[in-house]
Amino acid sequence: MTEDRAGARAEIGVIGGSGLYALLDDVVEVPVDTPYGAPSDSVFLGEVAGRRVAFLPRHGRAHAIPPHRINYRANLWALHALGVRQVLGPCAVGGLRPEYGPGTLLVPDQFVDRTAARAQTFYDGEPLPDGSVPGVVHAPMADPYCPAGRAAVLGAARGAGWEPVDGGTLVVIEGPRFSTRAESRWFTANGWSTVGMTGHPEAVLARELALCYTSLNLVTDLDAGVESGAGVTHAEVLEVFGRNVDRLRTVLFEALAALPTVRACPCRQALDGFAPGLPGVPGE
Repeated sequence: MTEDRAGARAEIGVIGGSGLYALLDDVVEVPVDTPYGAPSDSVFLGEVAGRRVAFLPRHGRAHAIPPHRINYRANLWALHALGVRQVLGPCAVGGLRPEYGPGTLLVPDQFVDRTAARAQTFYDGEPLPDGSVPGVVHAPMADPYCPAGRAAVLGAARGAGWEPVDGGTLVVIEGPRFSTRAESRWFTANGWSTVGMTGHPEAVLARELALCYTSLNLVTDLDAGVESGAGVTHAEVLEVFGRNVDRLRTVLFEALAALPTVRACPCRQALDGFAPGLPGVPGE
């Protein structure tokens, strides 16, 4: 069912594939326009454990948008406009250590940006369609992920019998190609844990809207510099993700239920001291 955005609200957002909400009953499709263009798809509203949740397919429902072409600003803005204040962002990644093989669930506490051409801020000095210009904001990113969200995900995974890796660094590359062996070995030598193409700038944009953001890394392969042979293929990634999507959905839904109903984490104060000048975005 499709409905107009007016009156459509959700408190929690999930940015991921359609397989994460396909089993929900009474999902409502809500098209959302943003000052930054169209998001990857409509937002799909459903209910999980009594919580109203907004699901947004990161690559579109047909998985037709490559990582470097995703309109990340529109995606985060669309969720914020519907009332979302806490976001979970599952993504498929490569493991950079032999012990982080396919099927590992890692909940990172840091990321490294190795992208090159993505719009990664709402505060770029460009006027909005209404002619207003957002103020200058330098968002704090020392700890990019929400501590409450990470705790909820870690607890949900353990409760589901899927022992997660607590902490690690996700390095985000531009894509859509995979890493060379030299790049992969360099990432590993730096002590980084996983490599993916979509975790940035989602976390940064969420912070600029004072949202909570938590990343879930499902390892689908060992990256090229870790294993021998021909290296990772797209078919391999899809096959491993498909094998694990059911238990990933279970962990996500349990985490959604465990997220706090009242935010007390630092994320909500990310814009304190700034006057962002974006409609609906708090600031002093």
